[in-house]
Amino acid sequence: MADTLQHNAWSGKTDGQPWMQRSLIAMFRVLPLWLLYGVMALVVPFYMLFSRKGYQAMYRFFRERMGYGPLKSFCKVYANHFRFGQVILDRFGAYAGKEYHFVSDEQHVFDEKETHEKGFVMVSSHVGCYEMVGYSLKPKHKRYNALVFGGETETVMENRQRIWSQNNVRMVPVRDDLSHLFLLNTALDDGEIVSMPADRIFGSQKSTECQFFGQTARFPLGAFAMAVQKDVDVISVFAMKEGLRNYRIYLRELHHDKSLSKREQMSQLAQRYAEQLEAIVRRYPTQWFNYFDFWKQ
Repeated sequence: MADTLQHNAWSGKTDGQPWMQRSLIAMFRVLPLWLLYGVMALVVPFYMLFSRKGYQAMYRFFRERMGYGPLKSFCKVYANHFRFGQVILDRFGAYAGKEYHFVSDEQHVFDEKETHEKGFVMVSSHVGCYEMVGYSLKPKHKRYNALVFGGETETVMENRQRIWSQNNVRMVPVRDDLSHLFLLNTALDDGEIVSMPADRIFGSQKSTECQFFGQTARFPLGAFAMAVQKDVDVISVFAMKEGLRNYRIYLRELHHDKSLSKREQMSQLAQRYAEQLEAIVRRYPTQWFNYFDFWKQ
């Protein structure tokens, strides 16, 4: 029930055949969430055993970036994998109709931008459960265009679209012909909201170096380049799990110096984002779901 954990061949696709995923949704309709979490707790050690690259990457993260000792790092790796499993289960729980509760931190940042004539860009990461943003933020004046991986299973895509469409959210799957970029640019021209991930350079030709956890790491420029070219604002968004059915949505505006060159503005936005991402990861270290050595991209 988790995304593939290889760096060089990251598929972004949720594990399991469509019939297995449909069965899981059916189970959620009759079984309590805590029971399925309990099953996940028993499965996690086996997943860690057979996904050694992901385990090693997370262990190094806790040892080298968070400064934990060997035993605490091992325990945190387990907690991280368990939390990841919970987040995936929450997605299927939402497909089955289970309700989740959301608390937004600085909701006014989104509300103010959402009433303006100009569109804006929202950037996200592989921390917490970004999909929950589409269930919690319900724009009233603008359409929300969310860039998503186009190779997901039919079950995931159909259910995600079913729920998101009720909240004025349009999925924009990544396409090999890059037609998704045309849709996103058009959306900004029309004063809409564009949401893109901004923490992985896989498939991205443009990136910049940022200071992240005291060391240089590369971040993609795509979302920030689009914002600078269109002269629109940028907001970071993180959906972090805080309880059985509770999520906290963090919204932060990214400020930058518009007197700089466009390339410098992009890099500055990326650095501001890296700083906000680091603050969130330090607060929720077990919800960092990049299962590769992020500093050796």
